[in-house]
Amino acid sequence: MVDKRPGKIVPAAESKSNKSILFIVLGVVAVLLAVKVFLDYREKQELQAYYETEMETAKAKLDEINEELQLKIYEIDSLGGDISDLLEAQEQITQERDQLQRTRKANRQLIGKLRRKTDGYEELLREKDKEIKKLLEVNEVLNAENTDLKVDKNKLNKSIVELNEDKVELEEKVEVASRLKAEKIQVVAVSKSGKERTGVLKNRQLDKLKVSFKISENEVAPLEAKEIMIRVIDENDQVIFDVNRGSGSFIIDGKETFYTASQDILFDNSGQDLTFIYEKGSEYDPGTYKMEVFTDGYLMGAVSFSVK
Repeated sequence: MVDKRPGKIVPAAESKSNKSILFIVLGVVAVLLAVKVFLDYREKQELQAYYETEMETAKAKLDEINEELQLKIYEIDSLGGDISDLLEAQEQITQERDQLQRTRKANRQLIGKLRRKTDGYEELLREKDKEIKKLLEVNEVLNAENTDLKVDKNKLNKSIVELNEDKVELEEKVEVASRLKAEKIQVVAVSKSGKERTGVLKNRQLDKLKVSFKISENEVAPLEAKEIMIRVIDENDQVIFDVNRGSGSFIIDGKETFYTASQDILFDNSGQDLTFIYEKGSEYDPGTYKMEVFTDGYLMGAVSFSVK
């Protein structure tokens, strides 16, 4: 059986009213969203501005703490206290200040870290104030005692100065006495066939230069590794050297000079014999040469020889 009753007809005025209400609700929602976006943006900007202000405040605080650290360093050091931790803190502040200079945008994590750092530095300064107070008390006691001991102190200082002078003089004597000496120095020409000749050396027989000597025994000298160097010097006071053949440089009286050849040895105070073989690779100019032996910047011995 079919229901032939007519459907419900909505009046036109009511339909229009419902649409108006819907538009109003959507408009209110849009306005609220816009307001929220604006408020969130403004809050973000205000928060960022707050972070930037806090970072600038932290920079100024670090500069202030650094100045106070410098004063504490000077004061504690003048009182004879330990300043190592203050120097370390000062270096850290300098690094952190430089890092802040390179930081373009602050954030909550950075601000929190800076606050913890500055709190720690301020606590260090408070502890150092206590230390300075104790050092001042100790120094007052010492100054009072020193007043009664001035005469004895002056006498003691004079004795110390004299002892130091004697010590320096003794050390100088020991240093001179401990210097090694080269003795029985011989300069020999070695021909291509291996035959050795002494006296006036002739270029045609001088394929290699052989230098041999004995290191004198020395009970004062320490048993240690030594670098022994020889210098062959011509009539024009020029050292014969070739870095490709083992030559190099060392310091004499604060000045760099060349050596012809060198050897590393362990000085054992046994009267060691030492031999150098130097191949120049070209003829020697005729004339008189000097052959010097050095170690540790001082001359061990020298001889002259002639080439023709």
